[in-house]
Amino acid sequence: MDIREDNSLAVAAATDVFAALHEPGVRADPYPLLASLRERSPYPMADGRTVLVGRYADAETILRDGTLTPFQGLDAVDHQRLRRLVGKAFTPRAIAVLAPRITEIIDGVLTAAEERGTLDVAEDLAYPLPVTIISEWLGVPTADSALLRHWSSLLTRTFDFDVTAGERGRIERASAEFDDYFRELIEHRRRQPGEDLLSRLVQVEEQGEALSSRELLSTVGTLLVAGHETTTNLISNGVLALLRNPGEFARLRADPRLSAAVVEETLRYDPPVQLVWRITAEPTVVGEVPVGAGEWVLVLVGAANRDPERYADPDTFRLDRGKPDHLGFSLGPHYCLGASLARLEGSLVFDAVARRLGDAELDPDSLRYRRHVTFRGPERLVVSMRR
Repeated sequence: MDIREDNSLAVAAATDVFAALHEPGVRADPYPLLASLRERSPYPMADGRTVLVGRYADAETILRDGTLTPFQGLDAVDHQRLRRLVGKAFTPRAIAVLAPRITEIIDGVLTAAEERGTLDVAEDLAYPLPVTIISEWLGVPTADSALLRHWSSLLTRTFDFDVTAGERGRIERASAEFDDYFRELIEHRRRQPGEDLLSRLVQVEEQGEALSSRELLSTVGTLLVAGHETTTNLISNGVLALLRNPGEFARLRADPRLSAAVVEETLRYDPPVQLVWRITAEPTVVGEVPVGAGEWVLVLVGAANRDPERYADPDTFRLDRGKPDHLGFSLGPHYCLGASLARLEGSLVFDAVARRLGDAELDPDSLRYRRHVTFRGPERLVVSMRR
């Protein structure tokens, strides 16, 4: 019996619920809808070529499967080769040297906020910190950060499903401008290498293999766009969770070493990346749902990370979970290359928050979420500060 045919009403219901995730009013709290999808998943969607996955066990299996490739991804051989060539720059030891500069930026932002009496966590801290760090690390001129922000805000919309025709044109122009900018910068680094990461990527070789210009553009794009976008949302979502859970905030203030736990619990409780696509290379089965070769699997990370079959009290923000084994950085061969950098930035921010934002109060009227569905985080999040 073909479950796709037998479950037609459920397919329609799942599609309707999923479409509702794009409604502006749902963005503030998508988790009731995600729970509804999880309870009925895995589901074949109405297009007949996509299976929706919301349960942790199914999501873990899919994400660990090396035969499935990401949306807009490389094949398995090229992906492994690129990770081997680039991964050395992203080990925890290599990343640790950035800690003093990260701390300097955080302290500067918080000191200025204390002088003003207010801090927009999203605009003043969560966005500028990761984009500044990755830009300086790569060797991108700081003066061009506004350009990077413009391109990033458009390019990340390609991961959503409600892109208008007008937006599509702007996205295509942004993509072309981004590629032109970095082609020129890459060629400059080929002629005049420096100490930055981009120069090292240009020169990297292993077993006679070098990164091509196309691969360099893809790598830089991932680092600058996906990398800083996820860390931006991690910081904003984590600060918001602390402000909404004063008991856990008090625990952090009493023991700032829990800053690493804030990172992990935020990645579970309110993950920056809510949706992950995979494409099958061969026929498989998800739960009881058959999936043909070349078809799509949509993993609802936000739903799986709150699966009551995997986590006790899943809808509560708690810093005593230990290592929650969340899916916030994916799993398996496509585990997030920048996880060490995101963890370092997040833990240093939450450590500073514990020391300096103890009396901060959230302005609830200021909270406004970004338009994205795939990437989740506030666009505006204002708190009061005391000197």
